[in-house]
Amino acid sequence: MATGCVAPEQAPEAGDETEELGSSADELASGNALSFNALSFNALSFNALSFNALSHNALSREAASALKDPGERGDLFRTLVKYTVSCALRESQSFRFSWTDLSGATHNEVYPGHLGLAHRWDRRPLDDEGKQMVSACLAAHTNRYGVSVRVSMRSRQNPLRCEVGADELDEYPHVEGAFWGNLFSETPYLRACYDATNVDVSRSAKRDCAAGHPGADGDIESCGMIEIVGSCKEYCGKLDRKEQFYKSCDDPDSGRTRYVITTALR
Repeated sequence: MATGCVAPEQAPEAGDETEELGSSADELASGNALSFNALSFNALSFNALSFNALSHNALSREAASALKDPGERGDLFRTLVKYTVSCALRESQSFRFSWTDLSGATHNEVYPGHLGLAHRWDRRPLDDEGKQMVSACLAAHTNRYGVSVRVSMRSRQNPLRCEVGADELDEYPHVEGAFWGNLFSETPYLRACYDATNVDVSRSAKRDCAAGHPGADGDIESCGMIEIVGSCKEYCGKLDRKEQFYKSCDDPDSGRTRYVITTALR
């Protein structure tokens, strides 16, 4: 297995929409059961996390308030921050804060980093690459049903870029699609495309945020705020023959982007 290309996951506990994020030192492990209700939460939409380096003291007043909210608003935002930290920071980094629930109990949270897509965020604001890679990562982790599915995450960008071994390509042959976007822009957006040959595989695996969910009326429903633009062949061209990822994709509004994460299934 090529270290850094596969994101294995742990099964969620009954009743939980999201599971604990993995922290193996040998592989990039993270959950992909992020609820699109949390993803759509407007805390990122108003750039609450982009003003400064990622630290509790650097958060805007509105974001700090959401982070400590004991209600559903706080639950959604904390889930979103947890996944954001996992995408952005390295395993040696973490985000710490405390909040008090409605019963008066204090929760001392430690959210570990994992993938390291924007690991300098703890010292300086996100640059454009960091904003787009973290956004793509969050989109790739979103699951319409809140279930955990084992996936292979690939990109031409470091640190996800690596030489994919034959064993991984054999184990994860079904490229479901690609994700990109920018949650930190003045008008936040996320986009996805699908591999037309693997749509049925994605849907049967409960991974239809790239392929879209067939509604009762036959129309294809998007996955929360993730807009499904169409076939990856049309928007991203051919897969890299050797490493099986899309090098770049055409966005309907922002033009060609290389900050793309490709996902594949067993």
